[in-house]
Amino acid sequence: MTTAILAIDQGTTNSKAVLVSTTGETLARGSSPVGIEHPQPGWVEQSPFRIWQSVQEAIAACLQAGPTTDILGLAISNQRESVTIWDAATGEPLGPVVSWQCRRTAPDCASLIAAGHAPRVQTLTGLPIDPMFPGPKMKWLLDRVPTGRAVRLGTIDAWLIHCLTGGAVHACDASNAARSQLYDLNRQVWSDELCDLFGVPQNALPEVRDSSARFGTTRSVPGLEDGIPISSAIGDSHAALFGHGAFRPGDGKVTFGTGSSVMTTLPHFIAPQQGITTTIAWSIHGQPTYAFEGNILVSAAALPWMTEMLGLSDVQELTDLAAAAEPGGPGFVPAFVGLGAPYWQADARALFSGITFNTTRAKMARAVTDSMAFQVHDVFKVMSAQSPAPLGRLYADGGPSKNIFLMQCVADTLNHAIIQCDAPEASALGAAYLAGLSLGVWPDLAAIAALPRPGNLLRPQASDIAARLLIWRDAIYRSTLPNPSTMSE
Repeated sequence: MTTAILAIDQGTTNSKAVLVSTTGETLARGSSPVGIEHPQPGWVEQSPFRIWQSVQEAIAACLQAGPTTDILGLAISNQRESVTIWDAATGEPLGPVVSWQCRRTAPDCASLIAAGHAPRVQTLTGLPIDPMFPGPKMKWLLDRVPTGRAVRLGTIDAWLIHCLTGGAVHACDASNAARSQLYDLNRQVWSDELCDLFGVPQNALPEVRDSSARFGTTRSVPGLEDGIPISSAIGDSHAALFGHGAFRPGDGKVTFGTGSSVMTTLPHFIAPQQGITTTIAWSIHGQPTYAFEGNILVSAAALPWMTEMLGLSDVQELTDLAAAAEPGGPGFVPAFVGLGAPYWQADARALFSGITFNTTRAKMARAVTDSMAFQVHDVFKVMSAQSPAPLGRLYADGGPSKNIFLMQCVADTLNHAIIQCDAPEASALGAAYLAGLSLGVWPDLAAIAALPRPGNLLRPQASDIAARLLIWRDAIYRSTLPNPSTMSE
């Protein structure tokens, strides 16, 4: 019988399950969609019930597709900064999953910034005060629960660990805690100061454990035996970095999905100066590895939107149309829910600029595809300026990374070679490798770094980037102008 690790990758739009052999080979995969709701402009939420159901469906599809397997352990990677709340006694969800994309706490964040709290928060957490991060969202959820009710708060890894263990364990890993804005990165503890500032009771938060650690065992999970150890948990972007073996300072990756994450490994903790964040990439044996990160709120999510706007059949037709466009054209900023790194403008809005009678459908398509590369460029530039080590190998993963036209645009715009990864499940693989460390499948990081990682090296080619970046910067400027309707007369 085959032995393998079952990795769960719970993302914004899909939950995936991947069987990973003890040689690092992907044996089978399954997936199930997760719905997204927009109850008000700028609000984004999901159902905790549906997330758990989709994980069960993905597991069932994966096990059905794969060989008969002895599952050594479970691994979890998850969408980050999304949070939910549930009853401590019954496990009943008491609110929605407030998504990482949600901007409902923008007024609260603006008040905290106006009160002068931003520098202290960034010093302790490596994060700016922004609606993306969970602290204010947890307070929003708490305010809608009757006073005195015992609750649990958590990121998606904590919710899944609760579900997988039948409610026996309330825990998360250090990488997810580091994105909460309630965790002191230097001391590696929940911060009394930050919990008081954001109004979150510390006793409702999960226990923080290493990314490669035991998080309990399965209980009453359909399709799985009871007693299977949950052997890792890690945020999906961090998991992808680990899966690539980017263990040397300066090595990094770009994950393309609904949004994008640019992340590079650091030699030690460094408080970011501007535009980007510092995070715990993973923690092993109580030792954290830190990373710089830039979070882009909307990346590939703009592709199906533009596909529909232009009446095209699918995203491939959109990228083919964009590839045929002549140089020059309008600018496009995909600030549908504001702008993340390196701008952090919660009130920015999406726009096209510079449209003329010469603007064709192909040029509009190209403006949208270019926006993915330009956003990465802006983060990469800020990251390069603040990194203590030269930026080295840069991996690209996520569904859009399979499109060579899009990835060549990224290499050209960055003027930096990228490695287009063949494995589409980088986050699941990274979580599986961490579980394997905990289970003794792989003895150390050197053994994981030696695992095969096929990929395609793309070197920069284009020479017209400077002119296109000028158009992009003008569009960014226009996107971040104050909204006249919000200005006093």
